[in-house]
Amino acid sequence: MSDPSMTAPDAARPIVREAAAFDAAALHRQLAAHQSASTARSLGQLASSFLPFLALCATMYGTLAVSYGLTLVLAVPAAGFLVRIFIIQHDCGHGAFFRSRAANTWVGRLCSIATLTPYANWRRQHAGHHANWNNLDHQASGSDIYSACLTTADYRRLRPVPRLLHRLLRHPAIALVVLPPLVFLLLYRVPFDTPAHWRRERRSVHATNLVLATLVVGLGLVAGFGAVALVQLPIMVLAAIAGVWLFSVQHRFEDAHWFTQGDWSATAAALRGTSYLRLPAILQWFTGNIGFHHVHHLNPRIPNYRLAACHAQNVDLQHVPTLSLRDALKASTYCLWDEAQQRMVRFGDCPRPAAAADATR
Repeated sequence: MSDPSMTAPDAARPIVREAAAFDAAALHRQLAAHQSASTARSLGQLASSFLPFLALCATMYGTLAVSYGLTLVLAVPAAGFLVRIFIIQHDCGHGAFFRSRAANTWVGRLCSIATLTPYANWRRQHAGHHANWNNLDHQASGSDIYSACLTTADYRRLRPVPRLLHRLLRHPAIALVVLPPLVFLLLYRVPFDTPAHWRRERRSVHATNLVLATLVVGLGLVAGFGAVALVQLPIMVLAAIAGVWLFSVQHRFEDAHWFTQGDWSATAAALRGTSYLRLPAILQWFTGNIGFHHVHHLNPRIPNYRLAACHAQNVDLQHVPTLSLRDALKASTYCLWDEAQQRMVRFGDCPRPAAAADATR
């Protein structure tokens, strides 16, 4: 079904179908056929992620005496494997990586030590994201500025200082470069935005910190604390930036649709509010197929290694907002939802409060 609002320059862009054009029940039945985890494939993915990651880390310690430039070069693929480990953790959090709940929990905890992420706390907060993504009336709070989106009207109603702060925190240099490492290195160490009654989740923060402190002290005593910082920090910084960017661009981009509660449904939000991020094959492998984000939101129980096949075998899934790598690199500038135009806009496209008031006179 073509979109009559498409202009000639947009003719080559993928057609986005309205959710109403789908038999949602049939679509979900088709997706359910892909959600069975394969123990062999999961174990293979663990091996192909952790073993190269650990080997690269060991090699980086060895190169410190040769050239720190070489150490930093090796930090790039090491960060790629760490992103892949986070995708495994993510699958475990959804109960998708193994059929066994216990196996998902323990492997998720193992991955979370490498990613510096308190597993139980992250899992519950991420479940909240999956309950309300791209919903203007139910948005994440606390440290997560990546699952939220103000309308242009709400942005204009902000007082000058909060408006400036809102815009500053979402500047790509801040939101996608400065903040991600701080989230993983510092904010995840304190359950400051975890409700008091989430006792298990709060304990997971402290337990993760204890394990991490033990590992850092052990490594520091063997290799030297300076060496630990010189090796582990670049890996974590690069992985955090890449991972947060991946998450952000798949919910806030030019063609993303945001809904009010009355119009929101899981199917519509998955097909119109998330994207298919079409990455080069090597990046798709390192990112665990998370670019098929629309499929993941339609059925989070599908393991990452089945997402590509699911997308390929269901034609309806191919008519969704699609981003190339170039599109994705520009997507971070779209931060506001314009309800009048029903599209995402940049801060520069939003009239200043005074100008908006003059336009209504």
